[in-house]
Formats: sequence, structure tokens, C-alpha cells
Amino acid sequence: MKKHTSVTSSQDLLQEVIRKGMTYHEFRELVADLARQNATTGPEQTDAYKHYTELNDRRMRRWDKTFKISDEIKTRIADYSRKVAWLVITESWCGDAAPSLPVMNRIAEINDKIDLRIILRSEYPRIMDMFLTDGKRSIPKLIVIDTEDMEVINTWGPLPSKATLLAMDYKKEHGSLSAAFKEDLQQWFNADKGRNTLEDLLQLLTLK
Repeated sequence: MKKHTSVTSSQDLLQEVIRKGMTYHEFRELVADLARQNATTGPEQTDAYKHYTELNDRRMRRWDKTFKISDEIKTRIADYSRKVAWLVITESWCGDAAPSLPVMNRIAEINDKIDLRIILRSEYPRIMDMFLTDGKRSIPKLIVIDTEDMEVINTWGPLPSKATLLAMDYKKEHGSLSAAFKEDLQQWFNADKGRNTLEDLLQLLTLK
């Protein structure tokens, strides 16, 4: 009985959070406003987080303009019939979210059965702790939820699959990710042009 109550409680919580979550447009407006105000999301208003928020605003603006999906892939996305919520946990300063969120948004624009919603990790720690990555509160984290029964179907993040392998290899050799590696990773994102993220997300839609 306790297990059933716990499951129901989690489903109710997810349903409420989806309802309260920001649309992509609302999140973009938030980040742009914070960048203009030299501010950031979350309780830690550090100069670094403020700088990354401003940087992410510029990066997402560029990704919004340049990321394209082929007509063939658009048709396959449009054929997806399951009603789902794509709930993303992130922050305005999260550098790994800047190249990924625009890809998610472009997919959701093609199929209205995909409801993209965004929440802040600092505002929803309970949700974050339900979806840790290797025991850590890594972001961005995408949770795919069937909106008919609020079942969690899958998760993705914080990095696309190929970037995850790069990070794992670097950690094996160096122990942790350096600032230089993170800069190199942004260059990888630029060179990849969103292709790996798109491939990963198509798999979440059970598309081949």
C-alpha cells in the first residue's frame, strides 16, 4: 500500500510540475531578461553564473537560427502519436543546455503531441533527486513522461551520447573535467551542429 501511495504521489507531483513548467519561449525570455540584468537563476548570484547566463543567451539565439531538421526527419517526427511531456531540468547558466534545448524545441514544434516544459533545478530539488545521473544532480536532464498515465518512459542527459563518451574518456585519464575540456566540448557541439542530440532524441521517440 505504501508503494502504491508513493507511486501515486510521484505521478501527481510530475503532473503538477509539468503544468507549472515554462514553455521554451518563456525560458528563452527569462534567460534573455537575466542576461540584460546581469543576473542568473538560482540562489548563487556569482559573476561566473551571470557570465554563463549571458553566454547561453547568445548561444541559444544562434542555435535557434541555425539548427535545421530535414524534411524526411520532420515527417517521421510528425508521425509520432504518443502524447508525452518532455520535462527538462536546467538553469540559465547551464552551458550544456544551450545547444540541446533548441534541438528539443525544434522537435516539439513539429509535433504538438510533444509538450516541452522546462523547470529550474534550484526550484525543484525533489524532482531533480528523482532523476540523478550517477548519483549527481547533473543538468540538463530530460524526462519523457506519458501524459495519459504519467508514466516515466525514458530520460536523457546531461550530454548527447557521443559527448558522454568523450567526457567519460577524459575523466578516466584526468579524474575530472577541466575548464579546458569544457571549452573543447563547446567546440564539439558547434562542429556536431546538433546531429548527435537529434539522433538521441529520435531514439526516445522510438524512431529509427
